[in-house]
Amino acid sequence: MEMSEAVAVASGEFTIGGDLTVRRLGYGTMQLPGEGVWGEPRDPDEAVRVLRRAVELGVNFIDTADAYGPFVADLLLKKALHPYPEGLVIATKAGFARTGPGGWVPIGRPEYLRQQVELSLRHLGLERIDLLQLHRIDPKVPLADQVGELATLQQEGKIRHLGLSQVSVAQLEEATKTAPIVSVQNLYNLSQRDDEPVLEYAEQNGLGFIPWFPLATGGLAKAGGPLDAIAREHDASPSQLALAWLLKRSPVMLPIPGTSSVAHVEDNVNAAKINLTDDEFARLTEAVD
Repeated sequence: MEMSEAVAVASGEFTIGGDLTVRRLGYGTMQLPGEGVWGEPRDPDEAVRVLRRAVELGVNFIDTADAYGPFVADLLLKKALHPYPEGLVIATKAGFARTGPGGWVPIGRPEYLRQQVELSLRHLGLERIDLLQLHRIDPKVPLADQVGELATLQQEGKIRHLGLSQVSVAQLEEATKTAPIVSVQNLYNLSQRDDEPVLEYAEQNGLGFIPWFPLATGGLAKAGGPLDAIAREHDASPSQLALAWLLKRSPVMLPIPGTSSVAHVEDNVNAAKINLTDDEFARLTEAVD
């Protein structure tokens, strides 16, 4: 593979919110911070190389969150890529407070969401966030108040588009009564498809669907796993097949596989070049049913 080859182009494109066109295979920053998504990475220089390599390979959609570190991933993004190349879309999230390594508490009070958006703008070095997703709905705060504050920030020019993370169809429908929603980010991968109804809603309404843990944190890719034999047949890694399956599953699908390794980011992005036939797609689907 040529060092300058923009492999991600082969994944196709999707336009978020009617005006943000991105390559469908992106990159997620959750694995960049230390253990428990907390603190600095073990190898900060490698983290910077990963981000630069992803963009070099044609990735122009990067998903992050204030909670990753917290703010460690955002500061690495700024260090690695700022000033950002034209066309790079950074999606981030707010609504999770961190209580320590592995600790996550949803907080949707309007004043907290506003604070976190302002901090994200500063840490990322942006004047406007292209896509801000409510990281989790806080059950203690009316959803209209949570989405409403983000909509106010949108009106102030600090957010371009709004999305939601880990929600039901009913919650999506409720949120749209307060503000337009352009994306949903839910747990979804080849072996975890409980959110098919949400994916179908996204397809019907033109929302981007961003599957988090697209590789089931590596479970699908392990040696001897359900994809191993099929991967050998197609001279591809199991991870690549799992990503290729997602890309074929729906035209609104925007996988964001994350890694802290340059070798793994290269492997993941090369999944964009795998075009599964209908029969291959069915075999992969049945392999983990």
